[in-house]
Amino acid sequence: MNYVKWTVQILTVLIFIMAGGMKMGVPYEQLSAEPNMAWTLDFSPMVVKLIGFVELLGALGLVLPAIFKKQQKLIPIAAAGLVLTMIGATALHIMRGEPVMNSLVVMIFPLLVAFFRKDLLKN
Repeated sequence: MNYVKWTVQILTVLIFIMAGGMKMGVPYEQLSAEPNMAWTLDFSPMVVKLIGFVELLGALGLVLPAIFKKQQKLIPIAAAGLVLTMIGATALHIMRGEPVMNSLVVMIFPLLVAFFRKDLLKN
């Protein structure tokens, strides 16, 4: 079961590093021109970069405490924060009349990490 937990956690880290890195690294004009990223037109370039930064911080919060064996209770907290981020993304897509399946599928990963690592909150 430990392999499953780590696989889900690492996949979550990779998903949010890619998503956050894209929002932070790709120029706003190029990002907003992508059909799947049309939602960025509702936000300023700074807010899109901030969303990307939050996603990157969440990904780091899933992996750095485990690597350094310190403050491991931050892992389920970071996962819960990423779930909240994805709830916001899902709500945005619903308001825009866009498909929400991608957001819901991505939300499952940090939700599972939060569930799997909830015992770290007891320490």
